Amino acid sequence: KLATATYIETKAGMCSNGFDSTNCFRMEEVEPNLSPFLHKLFKEWDDRKARGLFHHDITTCEAKVLPGEHNFVAILIEGRDQKKRPTEFGMNQVLQPFHSEKFNFTKVKPEEVIFRFQETESDSAQYFDGAPPTVSASPSSILINVSPIGYCHVLLIPRVQECLPQRVDRESFLLAMYVAREARNPFFRVGYNSLGAFATINHLHFQAYYLKVQYPVEKAPTEKLTVIGNGVSISQLVQYPVSGFVFEGGSSLEDLSHVVSNACIFLQESNRPYNVLISESGKRVFLLLQCYAEKQTSGKASQEFLDMRINPAVWELGGHLVLKRRKDYDEASEATLCRFLVEASLSEAEFQELKCCVLEFLASASPEK
Repeated sequence: KLATATYIETKAGMCSNGFDSTNCFRMEEVEPNLSPFLHKLFKEWDDRKARGLFHHDITTCEAKVLPGEHNFVAILIEGRDQKKRPTEFGMNQVLQPFHSEKFNFTKVKPEEVIFRFQETESDSAQYFDGAPPTVSASPSSILINVSPIGYCHVLLIPRVQECLPQRVDRESFLLAMYVAREARNPFFRVGYNSLGAFATINHLHFQAYYLKVQYPVEKAPTEKLTVIGNGVSISQLVQYPVSGFVFEGGSSLEDLSHVVSNACIFLQESNRPYNVLISESGKRVFLLLQCYAEKQTSGKASQEFLDMRINPAVWELGGHLVLKRRKDYDEASEATLCRFLVEASLSEAEFQELKCCVLEFLASASPEK
């Protein structure tokens, strides 16, 4: 089994909330105690950056922590929505078939592949030196995200040659959990966006990047709901603008992964958009619920936020928000971003109704203690 997460003390010069706005997107000095996996990932990502493969230089983007209760992190990336790969599917269906004629990750440039890996019998991730000549040569791959929002922003593509659509299955989610554990670093998170919750490519993928600050959602208060058969604790977020669940515990990472993936499968089969944040090296998982795309298509989204062009994917719901206009960045406030996140999230009544359905399903799918 892999080692558990190693928490790294903040460097001198950081703000009281642990955020260094001048250094959070660059690794000018190598952190001590980096896992071999993360050390290699940083090195390879820096190499791709040096070769000019990204649409923008994330290390030059302005970023700040907003004062207030939550300490949202805002970053200015002007024009990112014009440069990134376009969405090529409708936002009203969480489950859609894979279409080979549309962009997918078998079509990326070979130099975008950082490395390929596979699970071994010991449950550790085995990765290989050198990128494969084509993505399809490998069982699973890690690619650079050519439109990064953080340092070492990468894409995890499970079983890439199988051309799976963007839908969670138990095997792929467990792979994402293993990647989070392999990093052994609380500042490297893995995320997932369903279709309808601002995934932009209908080819199964997770995202991950390094940000040396505690996410607002990670420090939000929680209220315990239940503990199910294998010891996994389920809580709900409270006093946070986004509705969602927090999963932790269980006798093993596999137990935790199984419960969360069951919840994801229930939501996607119910056509409910969702986002997942794998935190603390796989020890805590946030399952966040939203309806912003539905509001956009039905004309119920406020013009103020439509003009800001914020896409509330997992990172935004977690409290790291990408702003695309200088005006929005300069005027950003916790009050404005809270209003946006509340609009993107489910209403209290909607969440309570869905919560009952999710908990009932998980209880029925759980083994007895």
